[in-house]
Amino acid sequence: MTDAIANILSIAGSDPSGGAGIQADLKTFAARRTYGMAVLTALTAQNTQGVSGVHPVPPAFVAAQIADVFSDVRVDAVKIGMIASAQIAEAVASALSPHRRVPVVLDPVMVAKGGASLLAREAVEALTGRLLPLATVLTPNLPEAAALLGEPEATDRAGMEDQARRLRALGPKAVLLKGGHLPGSESPDVLATAEGAFWFEGVRILTRNTHGTGCSLSSAIAAELGKGRGLADAVAAAKGFIAGAVRHSDRLAVGSGHGPLHHFHALWD
Repeated sequence: MTDAIANILSIAGSDPSGGAGIQADLKTFAARRTYGMAVLTALTAQNTQGVSGVHPVPPAFVAAQIADVFSDVRVDAVKIGMIASAQIAEAVASALSPHRRVPVVLDPVMVAKGGASLLAREAVEALTGRLLPLATVLTPNLPEAAALLGEPEATDRAGMEDQARRLRALGPKAVLLKGGHLPGSESPDVLATAEGAFWFEGVRILTRNTHGTGCSLSSAIAAELGKGRGLADAVAAAKGFIAGAVRHSDRLAVGSGHGPLHHFHALWD
């Protein structure tokens, strides 16, 4: 890529409250100094307290959105978030298959913060079989990793590393398994690659403002990959950005449930 600003595409669902999904992705892309684009897979009715409805976009129209972007714009990286159905997973996989050289960050959005299911059961198989092999890095949290593997959640670092390695065997080039659901004051993540497992440490920040954390992390990784960073450096930069966005989230007053991150904490006075 030249010195031009990187173009990053998000393929995900919409959050009308602005904290997660496409809205969080576009804020993250801008905050990481990249140009953001968005393909909608679903509309949701939600706020900081939870999701009350999901309206999937027709799969053919999802594919048409992707095709039109790639036919006109240089895409430097792709982030995939909410898929919603097996048919949409198939459409996304088919549309991206001709573009295998573009880095893909796959965030398997399965359950919202409030507990609502965002991925139909039959879609899990399609996601695993069709989208995982396209991923440069898969970024599940502990419940998502357990659901993809069909087993209980990991409860310690050894279990996390084992699950990350086995998820990688399903097709993605790398897996970043996020440890935010572990008990205790630490929030470690493990990156499993062909070269081995690498740990990224983190201190748990006590706040309710965590809506869209996973969406924003995967988007930040995509932005950094699109700018040409290596994977480990991209993950480190993204984690630093998210930590700051969570730490400064109390400067926002949005909703009465799980509030959003402050994506522009480093840019706004």
